Amino acid sequence: MEMAYQTKRLELKILDDTKAGQVLEFYLDNQEIFEEYETDRPPQFYTEDFQRLLLEGEYNLIVKGMFLRFWVYEKSQPDQIIGTVSFHNIKREFYQRCELGYKFDQRYWGRGYARESISKCIQVAFEELRLHRMEAYVLPKNTESRRLLKSLGFELEGIKKQSVKLHGVWQDHELYALLAEEEANLDNDTSSRILRC
Repeated sequence: MEMAYQTKRLELKILDDTKAGQVLEFYLDNQEIFEEYETDRPPQFYTEDFQRLLLEGEYNLIVKGMFLRFWVYEKSQPDQIIGTVSFHNIKREFYQRCELGYKFDQRYWGRGYARESISKCIQVAFEELRLHRMEAYVLPKNTESRRLLKSLGFELEGIKKQSVKLHGVWQDHELYALLAEEEANLDNDTSSRILRC
């Protein structure tokens, strides 16, 4: 796996703590819209020091293979974050799965950037990380995310009732899933690793 990837219009990068200022600006610019869909954040979340600690912690989880986050940039604006795509709760051994998360600067909605960057990240997850299953959880009212996931090949598997407490209220989430197309390659890779050991 690489530290950075490119698509036709975008750069996807794993960041270290030196980019905490850029990350903070991204969150501040989209605070109202992001907080509508996420759990309550502590007041210190919106400080550069807190973002630096988060980036350090996330980098350590990346090294351990438990988490992965790419920050998205337009090629023409290499110093301004326009989105992020993450894989969390990565489980290996018998599971080989993860959960997909993403958010994009509202000023860049409607340009296809989310689909373009998530498509690349899915390729990395299935081809390089050798994952088999990817899940995504969406509030039923989030029609844009539901449409995006369906366009990427995710299928609705059901409702997780009262799965997350958002702003003091338990909320249902729709569960979407996507499977790797080449399951046999994953099985062969696992068998060959066992034989080499």
